[in-house]
Amino acid sequence: MGERVFITGVGMITAIGDNVAQNLRSLQAQQPGIGYTQYIDTIYQSILPVAEVKHATATLAAMAALPNGGEGFTRTTLLGLIAMREALANANIEDASEVGFVNASTVGGMCDTENVYFDIVDPSKTGSFLQYVDTLDCADCTQRIADVVQFQSHISTISTACSSSANALMYGARMIKHGMLEKVVCGGTEALTRFTINGFNSLKNIDKQHCKPFDHQRNGLNLGEAAAYLVLESESSVKRNNSTVLAELSGYCNTNEAFHPTSPSPDGDGAYEAMQKALAMSGRQLNEVQYVNVHGTATLNNDVSEGKALERLFGSKVPKFSSTKPFTGHTLAAAGAVEAIFSVLAIQHSLIYPNLNFSERMEELNISPETQLLENYTVDNVISNSFGFGGNNASLVISSAQL
Repeated sequence: MGERVFITGVGMITAIGDNVAQNLRSLQAQQPGIGYTQYIDTIYQSILPVAEVKHATATLAAMAALPNGGEGFTRTTLLGLIAMREALANANIEDASEVGFVNASTVGGMCDTENVYFDIVDPSKTGSFLQYVDTLDCADCTQRIADVVQFQSHISTISTACSSSANALMYGARMIKHGMLEKVVCGGTEALTRFTINGFNSLKNIDKQHCKPFDHQRNGLNLGEAAAYLVLESESSVKRNNSTVLAELSGYCNTNEAFHPTSPSPDGDGAYEAMQKALAMSGRQLNEVQYVNVHGTATLNNDVSEGKALERLFGSKVPKFSSTKPFTGHTLAAAGAVEAIFSVLAIQHSLIYPNLNFSERMEELNISPETQLLENYTVDNVISNSFGFGGNNASLVISSAQL
């Protein structure tokens, strides 16, 4: 079995808040963060809604406490640094030299490199391109964050599309269970880019209205940007340091059904197996799950697949479930960590979040998401799903802490 894995710190920034407390307030107030971009130069600026962090990049550099205006740091890295500083402070970590770091991203520094792409053909502007060309690598933001906060132990980067930061959490948990590290900060960071907006729009996967997960009239996702990190700590370290425990990462599983490059299997085979095996690892029974934070992208294929997987796993007793992406947008590589923190908050504050914009049950399913904010609702175990392109499915089981 190895060490149990506990969550002892969290930090985040999304379109609905600059920190965990602000995100919680927005969730409780049922206030989404979706609107039109202020900071991306795109022909879709007033056409395709996105969930954008409400600060210019220069402001983010100040928030990240970087000198020289954060020169050379991309928006992706700055978002990550802001969330990282909160997570470390929340876990009372002052010296990160022996703490591991597993970071996730899919766009890396593309948010900035795409702005200087054409400078490469202009000799007078080559310098601006060269300044950012290396940031395109997803590991660039990892290394820059590690350098600033002085991580000196294990440092790695994961990029598995929309399941990236959920897989980062699994990787960190496995290192703890195998005695390789006692503390690991895991999560992801992602900035909006023209590339992702254009790419998902070309797949006809973006809704021109606010997204409607699990609704019969759903028509695609809204992209978002965010960064979120969770501090994972071994049980031995928690007891030795008297750490404050927020929750337990009691189970997890990654499956790869390899059904299609972008579409999940119609019957939800990979999602079903990921949830089933994650729950088995946790030692919890089906009737002990009070809430599922579904992947819920509001795309035609995903919601059918995930809904069928829920019905296969839970039968006629599917627990309360909802997608929080109508609040934050789909933050791609950061989504798994964002929603893991939301799962921790659901346990801590006895909450079930509403699935915004829902009005009509899907004809393929017998279940519907929760549409009301439920408070004072006991939540001890949450399944948090993150399903990526290529059939890379990740499920986490987050549980109330019982040492």
